[in-house]
Amino acid sequence: MIDLSPDFAVWLTIVFAALVTYSLRISGLLLASRLPRRGRFKTFMDALPGTILLSLIVPAALAAGPTGWLATLLTGFCSLKTGNVFVSMLVGITVVAAGRWFGF
Repeated sequence: MIDLSPDFAVWLTIVFAALVTYSLRISGLLLASRLPRRGRFKTFMDALPGTILLSLIVPAALAAGPTGWLATLLTGFCSLKTGNVFVSMLVGITVVAAGRWFGF
């Protein structure tokens, strides 16, 4: 049995986590070069980022209550109208901050 010092164990964990992360990223890039670039698969892949974004935003907005719903709605509306992600984020943050400040 190898007796590991706490410092060595921490560094070992960090190195293995980095290797796993790097291998996942590089394997994704290598796999992507082999995927078809036409037809139904391309349509599916083009829609995927929006789907992933919705799967992250909707549960958080629902859990946040009415303030979260309003912030999500106004952020989406602002993004559609202006096309400016930064301004849209500011709108959402302002609505959430106001909701927390004023308690609604």
